[in-house]
Amino acid sequence: MRTQLQAISLRIQTVRSNEQMMQSMRGATILLGSMNRQMNLPALQRIVMEFERENEIMDQRQEMMDDAIDEATGLDDEEEGEEIVKEVLDEIGVDLGQALGETPTGLQTTGIQEGRIAQAVGGGGTAEDDDLQARLDSLRR
Repeated sequence: MRTQLQAISLRIQTVRSNEQMMQSMRGATILLGSMNRQMNLPALQRIVMEFERENEIMDQRQEMMDDAIDEATGLDDEEEGEEIVKEVLDEIGVDLGQALGETPTGLQTTGIQEGRIAQAVGGGGTAEDDDLQARLDSLRR
């Protein structure tokens, strides 16, 4: 009996919650309807188009100002980039004008000689190593 009363109480509470939600939705619907009636869609579209046009004009003027400043400073984009790279390299202490050491030229002209085979040099190996070396030598002949 007690559990049945609790179940009925929960059901009544659920119905009240649903009623409150329905009232809130009714109020929101009335509010949205009045807003839609007050909204002048053609005027809103006209305002958006005017905003876009003014925004484009502002972008064009900004671009003109940037070009004028670039011309006044006498630097183009490439020179600006080189100047920035130079400043960064100076900050980290890299000097591109520093002379590089001489590079060896003889290494590039010497070719690989055919017929020479690298041999291991060093202390004596174990008997197993000697046996493997002897087998390798016999294969090369």
